[in-house]
Amino acid sequence: MTMARLLVITGPTATGKTALGVALAKLLDGEVVSADSMQIYRGMDIGTAKPTASEMEGVAHHMLDVADPGENFSTAKYAKMAAACADDIFRRGKQPVVVGGTGLYIDGLVRGTDYAAAPSDPDTRRAIEAEYDSIGGGAFREKLSAVDPDRAAQLHPRDKKRLVRAWEVYALTGKTITWHDEQSKLVPPRYEAYTVALDFADRQVLYGRIDRRARTMFDQGLVEEVRCLLDGGLSPQCTAMQAIGYKEVAQHLAGRCSLEEAIDAVCRASRQYAKRQLTWLRSRPEVHWVRWDAEPDRAALDRTARAIAAEFSALQI
Repeated sequence: MTMARLLVITGPTATGKTALGVALAKLLDGEVVSADSMQIYRGMDIGTAKPTASEMEGVAHHMLDVADPGENFSTAKYAKMAAACADDIFRRGKQPVVVGGTGLYIDGLVRGTDYAAAPSDPDTRRAIEAEYDSIGGGAFREKLSAVDPDRAAQLHPRDKKRLVRAWEVYALTGKTITWHDEQSKLVPPRYEAYTVALDFADRQVLYGRIDRRARTMFDQGLVEEVRCLLDGGLSPQCTAMQAIGYKEVAQHLAGRCSLEEAIDAVCRASRQYAKRQLTWLRSRPEVHWVRWDAEPDRAALDRTARAIAAEFSALQI
């Protein structure tokens, strides 16, 4: 039996994933399944660049606003829920178009990985969490990098939950979480995937777009969005509040930095995250690259979408 095939559009922030995904969904009679680890949270719209109704252009989007910000949302839970969305889209005779920059989510969906297979121990985890808090996220990620550079490269220093989990697996088994994931790959994947990654030929164009997007978020009301979340009782230490943009604004609201310092910190963290995303994607030989020569206008997006749709459709025959 032929395996169902997903079309995946990924890449760093500010590379045009949302617009290209919508254009492809229209061409392929499809619906979008988001693969963004922060767009899953309700009430976190501006700082996550969650697509607006006008940006969706009437295309159905799934896996947005599916969790409360205080919820500890796992990759396994994402993979299960996103697969249910994709299967429903296939059943209705449409094409799922997966759009997002969270590589672990994309891998979990495509492979159907059982992330619960590796052991867990609450006491060990608490001890590792205490070490993370003591030495800081940057130093902890460097420690993980010494034994599991692949997983460390995928994770932000503030991603405490996943960094701690990676070290917990290593501490309990003597094997890295990357090794465990490789073992799971011996099981056939749930879907085939045609993966397109977006980038810019000139890295400075990408960084300029990232900086402008970050500043636009502040203009759109990011500070007020974070204030509302905190006033609603959300802990500054929860996973959702470690997202780029939210943690820096929380620091500003706590009086630990000026607004301009927060903006600069968001720009800097976003650029660093983009570099890590690109490093990870370059290690994937199956990825088809689209590298914009200049900032894509509507015509360039449409031309690219038509080319991708034609190649993807040819695979379906």
